[in-house]
Amino acid sequence: MTPAVWLVLLGLTDAAFSGFRAYAGRDARIRKHRATARAALRGLAVGSVLLLVPALTAALLLLTASDTARTYATLTAGGFGYLLPLTVYAAGVLLSLAAYFLLPFRASTLATVVGLGPLTLLRPLAVAAACLGALLNGGGWPALLVGTIAGGCVLCVEPAVHRRWYPRVL
Repeated sequence: MTPAVWLVLLGLTDAAFSGFRAYAGRDARIRKHRATARAALRGLAVGSVLLLVPALTAALLLLTASDTARTYATLTAGGFGYLLPLTVYAAGVLLSLAAYFLLPFRASTLATVVGLGPLTLLRPLAVAAACLGALLNGGGWPALLVGTIAGGCVLCVEPAVHRRWYPRVL
C-alpha cells in the first residue's frame, strides 16, 4: 500500500486536532461538545484544502518527470521515510490521549501536562524529522520538496483556523 494514503489520513487527523486547538480555551461553558466538534470540522476543512498543495506538487512532479516510474518509486521511498517519524510521534499522541481518557482525573491531567502539551510544541520538530526521513530513505529532492510543502501546510492549519474564526477572545 502506498504511504500517501497513510500520510493523508495522518494529515487530516492532525488538521482536525489543529482546529480543536485553535478553539481550545476560548469558551468557559461546561457543555461545549458542539463547539469543539465544529472547531475540529473547521480544521479538517482547512487542512483538506491545504493538503491539496502537496498532492498537486507530487502530481506535477510525476507529470513533468522524464522517467515517471523512477520518480514514483523515489516519491514512494520518501513517503515511507516521511511516515516513520510521524508514526512515532502519532503513537506518543495516541498514548497520551488514551491516558487522558482512561485514567482518573488527576492522572489524566498529568497526562495532558506531561504528554500532550510538550508533544504539541514538538510538532514542528516532528515535521522536520519527517522531511529528513524522506531524504535519508532515498526520496531525494522530489520527496523533500513534497514533504516540506506538506509539513508547511499542516503547520499552517491551526493559525489559519485561529485567524479566520477565532481572532479575538470571547
